[in-house]
Amino acid sequence: MKDSIIILCGGGPAPGMNTVVCTVAKTFLSNGYRVIGLHGGYSGLFSKNPRTEDIDFFKADAYFNRGGSYLQMSRFKPTDEDFEKNFNLSLFKDNGIKLLVTVGGDDTASTANRIAKFLEAKKYPIANIHVPKTIDNDLPLPDNTPTFGFNSAKQEGAHIARTIYEDARTSGNWLLISAMGRSAGHLALGIGEATHCPMTVIPEMFNKTAITIDKIVRLTLSAIIKRKILGIDYGTVVVAEGVFHDLAADDIKSAGVSMTYDEHGHPELGKISKAVLFNEILEKEFKKTGMKVKTRPVEIGYDVRCQDPIAYDLSYCSELAMGAYELFRKGETGCMVYVNSFGEARPLYLKDLQNAEGKIPPRRVDIQGGIAKTYYSNIANYITPADYEEARKYVADPEKYDFKKILGW
Repeated sequence: MKDSIIILCGGGPAPGMNTVVCTVAKTFLSNGYRVIGLHGGYSGLFSKNPRTEDIDFFKADAYFNRGGSYLQMSRFKPTDEDFEKNFNLSLFKDNGIKLLVTVGGDDTASTANRIAKFLEAKKYPIANIHVPKTIDNDLPLPDNTPTFGFNSAKQEGAHIARTIYEDARTSGNWLLISAMGRSAGHLALGIGEATHCPMTVIPEMFNKTAITIDKIVRLTLSAIIKRKILGIDYGTVVVAEGVFHDLAADDIKSAGVSMTYDEHGHPELGKISKAVLFNEILEKEFKKTGMKVKTRPVEIGYDVRCQDPIAYDLSYCSELAMGAYELFRKGETGCMVYVNSFGEARPLYLKDLQNAEGKIPPRRVDIQGGIAKTYYSNIANYITPADYEEARKYVADPEKYDFKKILGW
């Protein structure tokens, strides 16, 4: 029997999924392996009748540069009972599978870590290598190396936000943009920086105070008032959806927000228009202050996940996939493939990345780092003590909208 490898994709899509899968296929095919694609993410490993198909060169060549994922994805997360009773070892034995390649983000990486430990404990001779993806850029890769998909999502997100900014300038309006980012503000900050957005609100800003809806609103008004002082009656505000994750339940309820939660305990943010929510809250605040400002809500999220990857991710994903082969050839397992700026592949062992709960913790924006620090110091607009006198033309209590006082900086 010819030795085989099997590939699955977990979580949500990101530009470059097909590039990774198809480059893995091309690389292993050229080295004499059979390549099996597993549909349904991890659910297929814990099913008696998994949906699989062979990936040949022609299929890989047709899909490697396309957006989306040819292999159907899933957020399935196996339980301890699934591991003991439902793990489909016969799938591996009957097909001569020597390597499991998993492609996904933090949840997929955490499950890959569990699988690596499970295979080691059971002494099953199957290698396991994980390829890190997520448009959120929140996996802990060294040297601030991006996760694949992030730069393509940022490119399209910035394209949308740039168009929106021009609409704001042309119409004399303010447009409130909500950007994806479940645990971190990398995508929102990247979009805000790229489009010179006068205010970007991310979870990491609240490192010295609790996140509240009131503070998010005041940060937004701080930018609007500052621009009024500067004679500018338009702009955009980008808000990372992840700010919802740290809001107190009572604060969410008081804003009239009803949330459902997925199987991992994450708020199902995709079911709520955060931009519409903030727009409604802002309009109420404008009425209180007497300010005349037109605002419009815009969501940036699902429209950036399945786009075609840009050249950066086409190259990067190809390097990650070839790196997975190189690590496998060297006998590595239980690791995440990392490719440095020189295109050299290195293993990051999942057991070394896990926290006390066995999960891979998210990488958050370094709010004291260069990217955030220079953006908030030079591009963002907001009220400071020097603006108080001018700001009183618009609000009676400008101190309430002082950027640093709101955040406790």
